[in-house]
Amino acid sequence: MNLSSSFRAILFDLDGTLLQVDMRRYIPTYVQGLAATIADTVHQNAASRTLLELVHTLLQRDQGDQSNASWYLDRAARAFDMTPQRLADCFAGYFSRGLNALDPLMTPTPAARQLVRTCLAQGRQVVIATNPVFPQPVIASRLRRAGIDDLDLALVTTSDNSRRCKPNPDYFLDILSTLNLTANQCLMVGNDTGHDLAARQAGIATFLLDTWMIDRAGGNFICDYRGNHAALQLFLND
Repeated sequence: MNLSSSFRAILFDLDGTLLQVDMRRYIPTYVQGLAATIADTVHQNAASRTLLELVHTLLQRDQGDQSNASWYLDRAARAFDMTPQRLADCFAGYFSRGLNALDPLMTPTPAARQLVRTCLAQGRQVVIATNPVFPQPVIASRLRRAGIDDLDLALVTTSDNSRRCKPNPDYFLDILSTLNLTANQCLMVGNDTGHDLAARQAGIATFLLDTWMIDRAGGNFICDYRGNHAALQLFLND
């Protein structure tokens, strides 16, 4: 296969693909950090539960033009009887001072930087198509931890610039629209059979990275290509 004539853009998932993250600890720790910023208004445990529930609700959101970040702030502010702006100001303090506490929950993989650099050297656009439930500062900290924050990325999806989440196929269609690409010009690389392989519903070819595979589909899935990090590197070099 001559990949050069096939794919103009490679869409990479982040967590479990370019970065090892213990999401069972990462998300609760993250929302606890957010909740601590409003502890003078809402009991921290109660705030954490509400913020965590809203993350799960956000993942199911399937309509509306409001950004994920705006939607999340509006619902959280309503739950805490605060204005969205005041809540955003509180959260900003955590984003600027508290995110380093999440670093121990993330483990870089040496393959990540080489994979992205390979794509860029081949003249392809690289998209970090991470599920956009986190705002830009949080995603930026994960890109830094993955060792790819200084590379020339065409797009990084965050809650600020996205209005859908995986596995909604509209999430992928929004990426195509933003970059003025067609589905057959793109390849989605990810480790999650439920979230990442949903790109096929938008007509995008998929590479299931099975090094740290998450099989939400219980084995009932279809991918176009499959392999570990080394196999992906060989595939990209083809």
